[in-house]
Amino acid sequence: MDVLELSAIDPEQRELVGGKAAGLAALIRLGERVPDGFCVTTEAHSRGEVPRAEFLAAYERLGAGPVAVRSSATAEDLPDASFAGQQDTFLAVEGADDVLAAVRACWDSLHTERATAYRETAGIAHDTVRMAVVVQRMVDAEVAGVLFTANPLTGSRSECVVDAAPGPGTAVVDGAAAADHYVLDGTAPGVRGCLTPARSNELREVGDRLQSRLGAPQDVEWAYDHDGTLWLLQSRPITTLFPAPPASGRPGPRLYVEFGHVQGMLQPVTPVGMSTLKEMLAGMLASVGMTVDVVDIGGRLYGDLTDAMRDPVTRRRLVKLMAVDFGPRAQAVVEHLLHDPRFAPVRGTRRRNTAALATAPKAVAGILGTLARPAKARARVFAAIEHLRQQPVVDPPTVAELLPLVEETERPDPGLEAITWPVVTGILVAAVLPTLLKGIASDDEIRTALGGMPHNVTIEMDLALWQVARHAAPHRGLLLGTSPDELAAAHLAGELPDIGLTAFLDTYGHRCAAEVDAGVPRWSEAPAPVFAALANYLRVTDPDQGPDRRFERARARAESMLAELVRRARRERPVRGRLAGFFLRRARELAGLREAGKFAGLYALRDRRRRLLLIGAELRAQGLLERADDVRFLTLPELRAVVDGGGDPRRTVAERQSHYAREMRRRTVPVALLSDGTDVETLLPARTSDGRTFTGTGAATGRARGPARVVRDPADAYVEPGEILVAPTSDPGWTPLFLTAGGLVTETGAVMAHGPTVAREYGIPAVICVPGATERIRTGQMITVDGAAGTVTLDAQPDVGPAAAPATDAVSASSGLAGE
Repeated sequence: MDVLELSAIDPEQRELVGGKAAGLAALIRLGERVPDGFCVTTEAHSRGEVPRAEFLAAYERLGAGPVAVRSSATAEDLPDASFAGQQDTFLAVEGADDVLAAVRACWDSLHTERATAYRETAGIAHDTVRMAVVVQRMVDAEVAGVLFTANPLTGSRSECVVDAAPGPGTAVVDGAAAADHYVLDGTAPGVRGCLTPARSNELREVGDRLQSRLGAPQDVEWAYDHDGTLWLLQSRPITTLFPAPPASGRPGPRLYVEFGHVQGMLQPVTPVGMSTLKEMLAGMLASVGMTVDVVDIGGRLYGDLTDAMRDPVTRRRLVKLMAVDFGPRAQAVVEHLLHDPRFAPVRGTRRRNTAALATAPKAVAGILGTLARPAKARARVFAAIEHLRQQPVVDPPTVAELLPLVEETERPDPGLEAITWPVVTGILVAAVLPTLLKGIASDDEIRTALGGMPHNVTIEMDLALWQVARHAAPHRGLLLGTSPDELAAAHLAGELPDIGLTAFLDTYGHRCAAEVDAGVPRWSEAPAPVFAALANYLRVTDPDQGPDRRFERARARAESMLAELVRRARRERPVRGRLAGFFLRRARELAGLREAGKFAGLYALRDRRRRLLLIGAELRAQGLLERADDVRFLTLPELRAVVDGGGDPRRTVAERQSHYAREMRRRTVPVALLSDGTDVETLLPARTSDGRTFTGTGAATGRARGPARVVRDPADAYVEPGEILVAPTSDPGWTPLFLTAGGLVTETGAVMAHGPTVAREYGIPAVICVPGATERIRTGQMITVDGAAGTVTLDAQPDVGPAAAPATDAVSASSGLAGE
């Protein structure tokens, strides 16, 4: 089939007619008014010729007058890639020869530089894409434009957005001229611009209808002809929107706050990991007296904080809770919404938390005992961790016996209780310091006193890897000259010399980036990120810049600052000063334990993942999965159904893999959403900027200047000594990169989260929550990070390239100014 009438196309024939034609066919099937036309299919494109007789017959049926000739590639108008403007469109083409030439020009546009670059960014293989072409009768437009059935800037599904201009609408689509802009929220539209109120209402009604019937927000091109008739020229999914929260069945609007950025995790959670994390987060929040519904939005974990916002008592401490546990971005959102009348306090919204009440006596005893005997509490913590590490685990031989162990998530190891209260105590004593030292010490001074913190398992892990790098020095050429993936494969095959890595992985191999997700491979399975970090360490040639010495300098500065703050506090406020001194010393003894709870809990996740892979291997042997690791794309109930003979899951797995890959490419994740999909941060007042200075939140004291290194994935990251690491986020799996970095900039996080905590331990300045940092800063640009001011400043004339500044100069800058 080389030529098909649009009315004869099945919307499922995307591979034959491309995305645009399939979308138009769907509109026709729904009874919408679409200009007549036909499609030159991908079969004609594959042969490289247009069947002239068929083409001319179809053109004659349109009246042989002016037409629009539009590309319709198979990788076009997709749910996650619109290809808007990437391939060509020709309007008001008339005459058979000119229309044929326009069809061939559309074919050629498949291989333009812009279309090729777009496919590469979207992860679409070039050899899988074919081009069809749509030919439609031109609408003699009086006014035309674009309708978004959801607000593409805020994400709100409660608003339609329309851009309109007189004429055929090309100025609107191409952005060549100013258009009249309308935000339609259901209230009566005013009289202004080129759209009458009646037409505005009609467009909103069409948008609501299309969004409902097509199952997703739509980007619609439209035109009114001179008779006042509305024609739809295209409808495709809006690809830039973050998914909206699922319907809760409860009164709205509702507020959802994202949890992953606190853990340094922006990537989506695998389906198999979601249930464990939901239960874990709900339990953590219950321990601080909050009953929160945790939901999956776009593969990320969000908590419904609406009841806490509306509760007259809870709302008073919610801002402080956000600042400590969720970060400054979430704090700003909550502060903004506290003044929103839709979240005004309402009596009777609190849900009684009996779990928190039941654990209160145990919590008091645990905290007081830890404060009284911190060394003994620490010893119990590390003894419990070692017990979990060495605990023998037997895996049953059959899937029927393995699956119940994977499903069992409510029986925590008794040994974890020995860890819980010392960790909680360390967090509390650090959190109380700003209040105790108010008017006596600045936040920057307090952070200095909390730097170089001992007893941190993540720091110990990074320093252990540094020792592996020192032992590996004789093999420097091999480790620097071979890719991390090749080294990882050779290690797993037992083909590398012994450099101490096996012992390292025996202790820390259960870790990885995004390690709270049981669906993610551990370092012991996929050690490429470890080899990438080793290569970075081997580039450190100045012993004084070794992480062990940097950590020691941070520790010395912290002890000196602690002594100064104690003296200052006792001199200015004797009673409170003695209390502040006690908490400062306890913070140095206990706050480093913050990482211990998560570290210990990862052993259970390691065992859970191993058993999942055993189940996956058996399902693969039965022909039910392509790979054992595909088991991560099934939820536990789905896995139970498959094991019990409930069908073939491969189609579900393939769909989930595609969705997961799409979400992995997403660069930004909203920190807070309303129930209609509104990204709350878009409602906040815009930050002022001079174009060179970006404002975030200072999280680790100091000031450093050096070339930026933008890293989005730690798996094969290359960071020269002294470069400023610019990343979307950071969790413990990222921290080995800190050992060579001169400073840290992230787009998300909280001051007390893992990444900033580790940055303070090493004495490198850190600024977190810098919006769009990985997009606005380029690798090689010289930047200055000021942890005290919370700013990142680009040089006036940035030098881009690896030779922007000698690494040794950058290292010296970060070292020499770290205490400023």
